[in-house]
Amino acid sequence: MKALAAGIGVVLLFPILIAGTGMMLASSADAVQSNGLASSCLTDIDTDKVTEQVGKILDGASGKDVHVEGLDLPAEQVPNAATIVAAGLSLDVPKKGQIIALSTAMQESRLRNLNYGDRDSLGLFQQRPSQGWGSAQQIRDPLYTSEQFYKHLLKVSGWQQMTVTQAAQAVQKSGLPDAYAQWESLATALQTAIVKTFPGRGDDATNKDADQGKKPSTSPTGCTTGQDGSSFGRIPEGSVPKGYSIPKNADPKARKAIEWAMHQLGTLYQWGGSCTNSHGPDPMGRCDCSSLMQQAYAQAGVTLTRTTYTQVNEGKAVSPAHLKPGDLIFSRGSATRPEHVGMYMGEGLVIEAPRTTKPVRITPIKHWTILAARRVL
Repeated sequence: MKALAAGIGVVLLFPILIAGTGMMLASSADAVQSNGLASSCLTDIDTDKVTEQVGKILDGASGKDVHVEGLDLPAEQVPNAATIVAAGLSLDVPKKGQIIALSTAMQESRLRNLNYGDRDSLGLFQQRPSQGWGSAQQIRDPLYTSEQFYKHLLKVSGWQQMTVTQAAQAVQKSGLPDAYAQWESLATALQTAIVKTFPGRGDDATNKDADQGKKPSTSPTGCTTGQDGSSFGRIPEGSVPKGYSIPKNADPKARKAIEWAMHQLGTLYQWGGSCTNSHGPDPMGRCDCSSLMQQAYAQAGVTLTRTTYTQVNEGKAVSPAHLKPGDLIFSRGSATRPEHVGMYMGEGLVIEAPRTTKPVRITPIKHWTILAARRVL
């Protein structure tokens, strides 16, 4: 049993971790203190204004001139919220589930990827390694921790008929079960704003509560059928899908980069490989995901840094809803520290060096959960 934290003269109530099996989380005292809204609800949210401000952050604004009511650090918080929404889309979680997840992360960490918390609690949802949520490293991965929250939520019987705070409490087992309700309006506005950055997505595409019998015609990445690469059918690894050609309106440098990358199709992935001689006998001359991007653009006279972690800062941020051939797209990990990169080719296709034992290949964008996108031209 936990005790309430009390100060002299003013009692500050923090979410308390109570006993439970497998689902024990705690909120950070620092997170609650950092926001004066801990005891008041955000109800009068201007969704259009939130959408405008969120769009600025996701398009690369610094956050200095961005204001979202309820978010003290939007440049940090909005990308984390985008990761939570992306994870929900990839797991086919309805809109309400995404709002529950965002409300929970707002209460637990204020949408900050904390490296501390009550006892061994960590990350966006303050999950605990000691309670079976994963290793500390895993929990600090925003995508992993979001997926874990959703997987536990989906196991709660009748969660879609519960209020947001009831569903969150069923997963979190907090000592203050009503604390999540205060974030529902902001979470709803954030979900609405963020989902619009995914191509073809709208409110109805993720709100399955209204019609459980119909399946949306959009993919987890948000592209509509025909724009998500699905029209090419199954693409044999290492091959160019029949009927594909680089779009005529592609930037000449992007065209050159895509053409060069396509010449590496079928060569095996090599972690740490330079991609300077992928067809040669030396394994270290083969490509990994980031060296494929680096060397492809080098042929077009564009210099990129070597790793996925740094390439995510190259050029300028673009919305996944407005990709052009040659744009770099990032997945796995988080929006600020992704673990994989590929190049958008147009026609709903991506070229990538996927992982060990797999060759450089072309895949439909519908198979990607896009956490960030950059235009380097």
